Amino acid sequence: MLLLVGLGNPGPKYERNRHNIGFMAVDEIVRRHSFAAWRGRFQALTAEGHFGGEKVMAMKPTTFMNESGRAVGEAARFFKLAPEDVVVLHDELDLAFGKVRIKQGGGHAGHNGLRSIDAHFGNNFTRIRLGIGHPGDKTRVHGHVLSDFAKAEEADLSTLIDAIGNAAPMLANPDQHNAFMTKVALAIKPPPEKKPSKGAEENDDGI
Repeated sequence: MLLLVGLGNPGPKYERNRHNIGFMAVDEIVRRHSFAAWRGRFQALTAEGHFGGEKVMAMKPTTFMNESGRAVGEAARFFKLAPEDVVVLHDELDLAFGKVRIKQGGGHAGHNGLRSIDAHFGNNFTRIRLGIGHPGDKTRVHGHVLSDFAKAEEADLSTLIDAIGNAAPMLANPDQHNAFMTKVALAIKPPPEKKPSKGAEENDDGI
């Protein structure tokens, strides 16, 4: 079984915050792949579905961000999950907006949600790091993560969330994690179309 965790803060006040991009991504995965309805369980909202033959539980902790690990730890103990069975989607200050990276294990880099999961479950889970950019000054970080995405970013945000929803089944297989990252990156920034060579154009005209 795969536990797919989106990080964010509960409630409409925080719904479109940069800090809630993990919630946004998991919401789209649940919608796109026709998971069952959300229900309260493990101090979280959970929704069950499948990627191929793999059972998946999507999770959005209903505690605030800094207590996210309570829900993850409780579910992991109940289902006897190993770290490789847990994938966490979260905002990442150290990546430019729109960038996506996958990381196995490591430190929390000051992210309170990851810090809490480390404390309640350990740190060797898979992280899907969703770039939100850095405001450039440490004193502005708190306001930055708790601010909504700008209107100018909405189209790119929608493309990113859509791409994550589309590629999500790859997260069930660790061997496909790099392919997931590549597929999302290409959806966000497709390669330029190759223009036909002059010779090819001439051949098309029958010359």
